[in-house]
Amino acid sequence: MATITSLGVGSGLDLTGLLDQLQAAERGKLVPITRQKEQQQAKISAFGQLQTSLNGFQDALAKINDPKLYQSLSANVRGDAIKATTTASALPGSYRVEVSQLATSGTLASNRITGEKNAALDLQGATAIRLNFGGANSVDIAIAPNSSLEAIRNAINAHKDAGVNATIINDGEGYRLALSSKATGAEASIEGFSFVDTSQDPAATVAGPFSEDADTKRSGENAALTVNGIAISSAKNQIEGAIQGVTLNLAELSIAEGETATSTITVERDTLKQREAINDFVKAFNDLKGTIAKLTSFTGDSETAGELLGDSTVRTIESRLRSVLTGGVEGGELGTLNQLGITLQRDGKLSDLVANNPQALSDFFAGDKKENGLAGKLSTTIDQMLSNNGVVKLAISGAENRIKSLGERFERMEKSIEGTIARYRTQFSQLDAMIAQMNSMSSYLTQQFDALDFQLGRKR
Repeated sequence: MATITSLGVGSGLDLTGLLDQLQAAERGKLVPITRQKEQQQAKISAFGQLQTSLNGFQDALAKINDPKLYQSLSANVRGDAIKATTTASALPGSYRVEVSQLATSGTLASNRITGEKNAALDLQGATAIRLNFGGANSVDIAIAPNSSLEAIRNAINAHKDAGVNATIINDGEGYRLALSSKATGAEASIEGFSFVDTSQDPAATVAGPFSEDADTKRSGENAALTVNGIAISSAKNQIEGAIQGVTLNLAELSIAEGETATSTITVERDTLKQREAINDFVKAFNDLKGTIAKLTSFTGDSETAGELLGDSTVRTIESRLRSVLTGGVEGGELGTLNQLGITLQRDGKLSDLVANNPQALSDFFAGDKKENGLAGKLSTTIDQMLSNNGVVKLAISGAENRIKSLGERFERMEKSIEGTIARYRTQFSQLDAMIAQMNSMSSYLTQQFDALDFQLGRKR
């Protein structure tokens, strides 16, 4: 019997088309499985969005669960450009600050040196340059034999305890070594320099290659100010401790000689930070509610409905959060969110009680322990829901397991379909060959009958 290589060739029937239709019909059994996998993948994505919103809500809770938020103070300045910042140790109060002198750095230059700045100098026995500062402090900096002006400058700048920055200035007729104190204030001020021979004990002063120019000397000064009439002197323009817990920064002041810059600094409770943090808490909760509403929306059309419509995990999350929010906190002056003007339906504003009683607000949101206030209870609840054994992770894990199971089912059914189609193909091939054989036999018999008719004279 002849081998059929293409279905329908032997029989003349469209067996290939019929097989394709049967295959399409069989693969139609895979469509529901594919749709279910897509639904589970959409659920995993939706739970990811829900998890992100829960994390955002928890971040907002962390801010209002910090007792330091309700103890924070701010410094408001009225007047000249003094800047003030506070720390936790600051106390409310009003302070009049008058500044008559800023802290300055000392400066000094050498006399003019002719010749090139990199030419070797006659050190006249000097082995070091001695820098003298206010408060009778001094530093000896070694210089190498035959040092140039540049080498002396470099030696000073390389010494970690030099206390000055050294540069070279060209005044048009020669070069000068210019020194400026690194720090402000009288004690840090450069007051002079000399050359010494440290090979002697004690070190002997020598003439050296050049001397200081007294006319260029500008002594550094301490800042001078009064706080509520109390005189204060500071080597720096950033003054800490003059007012408890407050740092004053005078750096941006500009004071002419004989003038005074005056400011009034008021240290008060920073309720703005509290309001912002609590408003962020309300916004984060509303954002979470908005995410849940979108994921559980019902439009009447299953194609556009929310991915988590009717999901029990979402109902559990909403129920547990609502229970904590409406349960409030016991033992404090404030017990529920309603007392703050905050409800689950709309944004609220802080009442006068809250603005004037930060301790009550701290007790309500932060509590005496991290987990005792409303924020702590909500955060603990979210931690539980987002933990490895929490409802969100279990829901995601369940969807992943269902996807895996559906995938295995898909593979099994696909193999079954392939087997069925292979069986159909074999059967169709056999049918094609059989019909081809029958057609061939029919043709042969027809020829034989026609020949017999001719022999018998039945056909002419």
